[in-house]
Amino acid sequence: MNRTQFDSLLDVLHQVLPFTAPSDVILSRYFRDERQLGARDRAFIAETVFGLLRHLPRIEWLTGEKAGVVEWLLAYFSAVEKRNLKELVGIFDEKRIEQAKQWKGVDWSTAPLHVQAALPAWAVEQLQAGGMSDAAVLELGQSLLTAAPLDLRANTLKMKREAVAAELTASGIEIKPMAYSPWGLRINSKPALNKHPLFLAGAFEVQDEGSQLLALLTGAKRGQMVADFCAGAGGKTLALGAMMGSTGRLYAFDISEKRLANLKPRLARSGLSNVQPQLIASENDQKIKRLAGKMDAVLVDAPCSGLGTLRRNPDLKYRQSAAGVLELNAKQASILASAARLVKTGGRLVYATCSILPSENAAIVDAFLTAHPDFQLVDVRELLAKEKIELPLDGEMLQLLPQKHGMDGFFAAVMTRLPKAAVVVEPAAAE
Repeated sequence: MNRTQFDSLLDVLHQVLPFTAPSDVILSRYFRDERQLGARDRAFIAETVFGLLRHLPRIEWLTGEKAGVVEWLLAYFSAVEKRNLKELVGIFDEKRIEQAKQWKGVDWSTAPLHVQAALPAWAVEQLQAGGMSDAAVLELGQSLLTAAPLDLRANTLKMKREAVAAELTASGIEIKPMAYSPWGLRINSKPALNKHPLFLAGAFEVQDEGSQLLALLTGAKRGQMVADFCAGAGGKTLALGAMMGSTGRLYAFDISEKRLANLKPRLARSGLSNVQPQLIASENDQKIKRLAGKMDAVLVDAPCSGLGTLRRNPDLKYRQSAAGVLELNAKQASILASAARLVKTGGRLVYATCSILPSENAAIVDAFLTAHPDFQLVDVRELLAKEKIELPLDGEMLQLLPQKHGMDGFFAAVMTRLPKAAVVVEPAAAE
């Protein structure tokens, strides 16, 4: 570490730490403005920023309330990275080097559980309320401190997974098939792929393995009518379109014009011709009402806290709150109820999030099923078994965890709409 790198770190962190925007967006903007920084400088700065954000609950506990960014970096280098203190001489003064000697020997096991797990206290409380043991919380938190791999989905419309892997390997990229997704490939390094000929040709997309499995759970098939209800930039939309062989009709709904605009270049690369992007004002838009009861499958990738993606987005620990999640719960319930109207009899409804919190996941599904007796939960283990995917799960719903499955913390519940004759309404309890 040299002085230029350290000064740049301070500049970036002063922009990141108010948490007014995603840290990766701020970093990209900073590197665009500071063109004199070399590739090695940029890599060091980015890795340190993300590392510090991952461990910030621990660093704050260690340094105390009055500490600033310089003290946080000192604690990160000494107590988390366990650097040789000789590397820090010349960057920090003698007094701080003495402090670093003390911090280097910290015993994290004496800290509160949320500090050991490097998670917000309110999130740990919600996990415990959902039945997670202290040991499981700690294991989950520590798994979220690791950097996520780079996952790709082969676009089978254009190229088989094996062919994509062979060409990427030939270009010097170490890659291997994923353990569960039939389309997935995993890279443990971070090569620049956005200018690779295969990417430009639409042969693959960057997509976490868990996200790929969410698309697979819809069971989307050729010739069907399918909706991606919260399409965003369209990662799952593209996977669904490939499952459908670019036939039938695939609606990509979203309330954000900007997100749908980001789908356009990806759609062009993919070669799909069955996708219809649809800008809607809300989940109750007239466009939704006109398609009621017509969909074979509907995927609801609901807006959520995103805490399952902390390996990639560690700043979400500080950009979310218990109050914010409560607001999201109301939105999630409303969106799921509205999307359900699209599903035809015998059709499939998939509710999904990238959250690890029970309040955003099973609680939303249980409440929906209670209010909608015409829908029935389907065991995801059976659906995955039909696809020859042996994924260790604890119940009928999908909860992916990085320490157990090597993926982001995605959740999914699959429901099917029953024929009217099969709906049983429980009689009201006698007063």
